[in-house]
Amino acid sequence: MEVHIIGAGLSGLACAVHLTKKNLPITIYEATDHAGGRCRSFFDNVLERKIDNGNHLILSGNHQAKAYMQAINSLDSMFQLTQARFPFLDLKNGDRWSVNTSRRFQLPDSSVLDLPSIIKLAWASESSTVAEIMNTSRPLYKKLWEPLCVSILNTAPEDASASLLWSVLRQTFGRGAKACRPCIAKNGLSESLIDPALKLLEQKGVFILFNKRLKSLCLRDGRAIALTFGRDKIYLGPNDIVILALPISATGELLPGMRFPDQHNSIVNAHFILPRKYKSHNFLGLIGGVSQWLFVRQDIASVTVSAADKLIKKTNKKVAHILWPEVLRALDLKKETLPPYRIIKEKHATIAQTPEQIRLRPNAQTEWSNLLLAGDWTNTGLPATIEGAITSGHRAAEVICRQQEQI
Repeated sequence: MEVHIIGAGLSGLACAVHLTKKNLPITIYEATDHAGGRCRSFFDNVLERKIDNGNHLILSGNHQAKAYMQAINSLDSMFQLTQARFPFLDLKNGDRWSVNTSRRFQLPDSSVLDLPSIIKLAWASESSTVAEIMNTSRPLYKKLWEPLCVSILNTAPEDASASLLWSVLRQTFGRGAKACRPCIAKNGLSESLIDPALKLLEQKGVFILFNKRLKSLCLRDGRAIALTFGRDKIYLGPNDIVILALPISATGELLPGMRFPDQHNSIVNAHFILPRKYKSHNFLGLIGGVSQWLFVRQDIASVTVSAADKLIKKTNKKVAHILWPEVLRALDLKKETLPPYRIIKEKHATIAQTPEQIRLRPNAQTEWSNLLLAGDWTNTGLPATIEGAITSGHRAAEVICRQQEQI
């Protein structure tokens, strides 16, 4: 048995790392010249700094992500806050508050009137949206549930799946402070999630081939029989397995007969040079403006705007002029001219995580006996996040392990 993993993004790497425990021959094929997909770091020539492609917050309750980092020996590369505390700022009126799960789950402007919404969310049907379930007139909705929904699901509450949001809250907030401590990469996503995995896989004898784009997949008699990479064609053995760990668009081209989610939402990330360095890792939730989350690492301020379909249409310069004043307000800095910046737009960052689209997510196993799928857009029961991507890779690997036991 040989395992062929198509795609060296986070789901493909997680699958390969998990399979190294079985000592199977593994080859990873990556279309680009680097691993990590949308979850990586790179050196930006404008900022003259290393930045992350996008901002990601991992929580201590994300067990699949923690298991993956433990396997690649990178847990120490994450900075974990000692308290399960989430600071927020209202950009309109300057109010600041924190959601603190360390002290009896303190919530801003909350009361017993908010309990019915939380209970309804826990029992939400697969067809319900967050806005339908929550009491949108309550202050807590604007100060917590709405920003959490948009950042976790990259979908407006009016459209977002309530049951999918609950799957995350149950895993984290529902388990108390120990599961809610924010974890931030000390140096970058690649240093925490990608580079250590590549190092481990190389040590384990896994072949990783870059600039290898899968052009076509030959399917016959209920199984995959060949892979075509340009002029190269690889014929599969009777026990060989293929995992497509690709973006949804690339998977759709290879499997045109299957139906997948076909609606996507965008994310905009902006990185700015700050006038001074900060010693600690800072993050801040923002409401009342355009910016939604602010991350500070040394002298780089990084802003994330999810469900950013309107913002993404604006020029990079216009986006920078909109977001930079909000950074200044958030960090209590005096008025500064626009510094060097980098705007990163992801038009199809995630699937639209609506009830209708969630029903179209495919399982890991397909109708072809030796063909599996992985990716944050597959049916993991979790949103399209780092935890979701890693979970998808682990699930595909577990299917292979079960099949190997039967041989």
